[in-house]
Amino acid sequence: MTERRKSAAAPRAAVSAGLTADDLRTLYRYMLLQRLAEDRIVKLYQQGAVVGACFTGYGHEAIAVGAAYTLGPQDVASTLHRDLGARLVLGMPIGYYFANFLGRIGSPTRGREGNLHIGGLGPRILLHIDHIGASIPVAAGAALAFVVRREARVAMAFCGEGTLATGEFHEGANLAAVLRLPLVIVCWNNQFAYSTPVHREVTGPIADRMAGYGMASCSIDGNDVLAVHDAARRAVDRARAGEGPSFLECRTMRMRGHSEADDASYVPKALLDEWRPRDPVKRFEDHLVETRVLTTDQVEALRGAVLAEVDEAQAWAEASPPPDPSEVERGVYCEGRPWP
Repeated sequence: MTERRKSAAAPRAAVSAGLTADDLRTLYRYMLLQRLAEDRIVKLYQQGAVVGACFTGYGHEAIAVGAAYTLGPQDVASTLHRDLGARLVLGMPIGYYFANFLGRIGSPTRGREGNLHIGGLGPRILLHIDHIGASIPVAAGAALAFVVRREARVAMAFCGEGTLATGEFHEGANLAAVLRLPLVIVCWNNQFAYSTPVHREVTGPIADRMAGYGMASCSIDGNDVLAVHDAARRAVDRARAGEGPSFLECRTMRMRGHSEADDASYVPKALLDEWRPRDPVKRFEDHLVETRVLTTDQVEALRGAVLAEVDEAQAWAEASPPPDPSEVERGVYCEGRPWP
């Protein structure tokens, strides 16, 4: 009973954000699922089993999960290649992740694309747009549709700091600000746009640039899932109340190369050493143990359960056959009927 009371009190930040102990455990589970799934896909890539490029979100788990967890059942999100946790929160089966990378017919792309360009995930996830920046006006368009239909819904768009250098970002952000659209832009400032360090991309704080759009903005610790969740929750509430768009700069570090084909030799070792102790998954795990939301035994049990889920998802994907070349023309063009 005593331990239960302490768990219920939990961290003050969590209480202020309206999170229960169950919410905290769920957040951790999603972050762990992203990490262990990406660990596995990297191994499969190294074994030659992945048919395309391999991107991960190492160090971004708190951003993807913390932000997406604030969305309601009717809200939508546009995710990119480091936001697996957000897709999981929004309902994507983890089996789709493995099937798409392995080029199997069980994936939403039916084995045609061995990457994270996963489509057909239902109404909550806007399709992945590989051209960085283009997802911002698409998400703004979804937000505009919500306004036109008088729906109290919110669109969330994830992007990297390099996206701010694109014309598409400007067009989408300016439209959202001028029309006061219910859009939340979650930017993971992970210090590098591919191999370009952030100090060669922009001058001054990234969040300050949003003043030019008249858009609310803030800069937060992107490795603290509770800080991300709290800032995103406030932004989502503002958007739903008709107060316009917000921009969240989530400061983090890309702990691997741009992709697994990139050895990231251009990243100073001292920078990685500086960020490594801030690992968002371990940091949150330690916090949950310290506040007695989880015991060390429960952490190990949860890790085992998540690892079993990853094993099952991989096995399901590998049991799915590769695509049939004779069906290559199916689903390319709209034929007036849904394609299963």
